[in-house]
Amino acid sequence: MDPLIARRTWRTLEPVHGAIYFAPEAAEEYAASGIDDRMRGYFASRSAAMGAVTADVVIATFFNFDPGLVRRCMDGVWDVVTPSSILAARLRAADRMIARLGGGAVGHDDLSEAAELARTAALAACERPEGRPLFAGHATLPWPDEPQLVLWHAQTLLREFRGDGHIAALTVEGLTGCEALVSHAASGEVPADVLRATRDRTGDDWLAAEERLRSIGWLDPDLALTDLGRRRRGWLEQRTDELAAAPYDALGVEGCARLRELVRPLSRAMAVVFG
Repeated sequence: MDPLIARRTWRTLEPVHGAIYFAPEAAEEYAASGIDDRMRGYFASRSAAMGAVTADVVIATFFNFDPGLVRRCMDGVWDVVTPSSILAARLRAADRMIARLGGGAVGHDDLSEAAELARTAALAACERPEGRPLFAGHATLPWPDEPQLVLWHAQTLLREFRGDGHIAALTVEGLTGCEALVSHAASGEVPADVLRATRDRTGDDWLAAEERLRSIGWLDPDLALTDLGRRRRGWLEQRTDELAAAPYDALGVEGCARLRELVRPLSRAMAVVFG
């Protein structure tokens, strides 16, 4: 599959899954399960597919969050909830979220068709779990029955498949989690303040990452990407696209186009939670 076609397909579907990190339904379901802190709910619910893992496993697989934040959030979390209970809470939240934001999509034939196309790609990804621990954990979860949740779960798998491949590319490039964030900010795609706040990166962490990227020629004195930095960031994005493309071979070009067509209205509706 052309990596650019695969990327466009993934991007069209991404709000269907990604909204779970911002929708109030998630916070409500996690609080009902005993976790009333948003970040604790995020780390527990996303890592639970791997089992009752330690903070160190979350630091490794989530990659760019401040380790101290992860340790605080994971401290004692499995004494409050079990992996199965927080996963059930997340699925309930996804169902409620799609029902609220998706409007007439739920129960429509287009949604059922989209769900089966997305499942086909996700099942193809399941044939290639090597080196993708967060994806592999999610791939062991049972498939839900309802079409809207089949679609949500399929995109969850495709998202984690892509994310694990992205981390592999960052690791090959020799970047730390904070350096990855600094280079991302320097690309202009996301403001540095947003990345620092959402990953709880301290000033010292950030400054040290900036200094190292300057020392290896990625950043100029004004913290903009150099020609070398742009080339290396370009390679990272290209390699991520290449590593994520294989599952979409199961759909072909026409199947990817059909999936995007079917999902686009729902995806746009879900994207409102991102502000």
